[in-house]
Amino acid sequence: MTDLKLQNDLEKLIEILPEKIRKYITSGSMEDVIEIVLDIGRVPEIRHSSGKIEYLGKSEVTDEDISYITQRVQEFTSDNRSGIPGTLHRISAIRNRQGKIIGLTCRIGRVVTGTISCIKDFCMQNKSILFLGRPGVGKTTKLREISRLVADELGKRVVIVDTSNEIAGDGDVPHPAVGHARRMQVRQPEFQKDIMIEAVENHTPEVIVVDEIGTEAEAQAARTIAERGVMLIATAHGNTLENLIKNPTLSDLVGGIQSVTLGDDEAKRRASQKTVLEREKQPTFDIVIEILDRNTLAVYKDTAEAVDYILRGWPIRPEIRKVDQNYEHHQPTIAEEINKLEQKIPEPSDSLKFSFSRKDYVEGVKAFKKIYLYAVSRSIVEKVIERLDLNAEITRSIEDADIVIAHKNFAKGGAKVLSTANDYRLQIFYVKTNSMAQIQKVLKEALDVPESNETLRGYYDDAERALDEAKAAINKILAGAEHVELQPQNHQIRRLQHELVEQHNLESQSVGEGEQRHLRIVGGNDMKNKSA
Repeated sequence: MTDLKLQNDLEKLIEILPEKIRKYITSGSMEDVIEIVLDIGRVPEIRHSSGKIEYLGKSEVTDEDISYITQRVQEFTSDNRSGIPGTLHRISAIRNRQGKIIGLTCRIGRVVTGTISCIKDFCMQNKSILFLGRPGVGKTTKLREISRLVADELGKRVVIVDTSNEIAGDGDVPHPAVGHARRMQVRQPEFQKDIMIEAVENHTPEVIVVDEIGTEAEAQAARTIAERGVMLIATAHGNTLENLIKNPTLSDLVGGIQSVTLGDDEAKRRASQKTVLEREKQPTFDIVIEILDRNTLAVYKDTAEAVDYILRGWPIRPEIRKVDQNYEHHQPTIAEEINKLEQKIPEPSDSLKFSFSRKDYVEGVKAFKKIYLYAVSRSIVEKVIERLDLNAEITRSIEDADIVIAHKNFAKGGAKVLSTANDYRLQIFYVKTNSMAQIQKVLKEALDVPESNETLRGYYDDAERALDEAKAAINKILAGAEHVELQPQNHQIRRLQHELVEQHNLESQSVGEGEQRHLRIVGGNDMKNKSA
């Protein structure tokens, strides 16, 4: 789409405005304008994407001004929308109680490209995709660009069910922005469900694109389409997947929910109540994408898994994609990562037998976590990760993080950081102090150490108890004791105790032999007696 074409589209909008308004508008000043608002008895205004509002002159809008515009656009439908043929602009009316139009919102439709480059790989997988997001965040723009991509680049038969001509513009000829996709217009919004079914039955599409699924009947029509093997690309009312699950009208899009009563053993195994919510059936859409803002998308690559996790209260984080970043390089699947690991494993010999299963490798690949720290000692976290051989690393970018660990005392001051973490659906874990014991305890929770791993879980428990003992001994030294001897510990735990002592500017040494080797913390006059 050329700049000239966009220029001509703007000119078509400017042409329907009264002269007293038109004279204040130039094409250059409209570069980032999203709406022109006209209400009787008020000065007309233009609204920029940044939120800035400008007033056009000083003359108030009159009945004649409203009539001038309505006479130059097509008849308004039952949802009070109209448009300008050959453009993506939308004119919406506000009526009084008698049905008279007293206000107009002229929403500027632009051809924007590149908004789906970061999710192009998902769009080419022949899977149904549902977009969620607040109004004005760019859902319809993405549908328009996906329609062109799938129809032109993949050569698929695409039919757009276009309620209020939002996607392909007004007029009988679809806007060039949708490429070779066909368009079926919907006379009134309440007929959208019928046109969706008609599109499948009459026009043999491989892909159907529909905007704003908002009723139970439309959700059922979407399921009918998906069950016939047609790829669906759609948007729905709702900002997040979690909100959609709780919406009784639309939850069927992601599988629906039902109340299930568990047996005693199963409830105990899950550590849950006996009555729980579970997904009722297979989701209509394979992939759900939340549009966080115009440049940031959160992708749930497996809707069924995501819904199950949310209903059970398990942590799950979508994959964050940025519009301005390149994701063309192949993203290895879990299976590919497993195969790569298996190739590195030597053949077992008589003296070396491997007992790891394929499941172990899957869990190993999935379990790796990137941690973003806020007001938490990086050096201590690194030491805990190293000493306990945890499957994690620290990242300096919150965008790359899987979890956030923050200091509770600084939570208020870090409101912006924590707000960003919430936007990215990151779990936040809080430490009360920057002590080794406290950080280790929170890392255990954050990394979800499996209950079945008795060895590691036991090591965590032993380490916590040993560090608590060291902390109590440090307090005794600071209170005046000359020395305190701790219980015997293994080499790794003694190193953690040594580091804790060093943080308090005290001295310690390992004494004893074999299983009886332990720490001796010294203070005051006894420091001169310490040995290396």
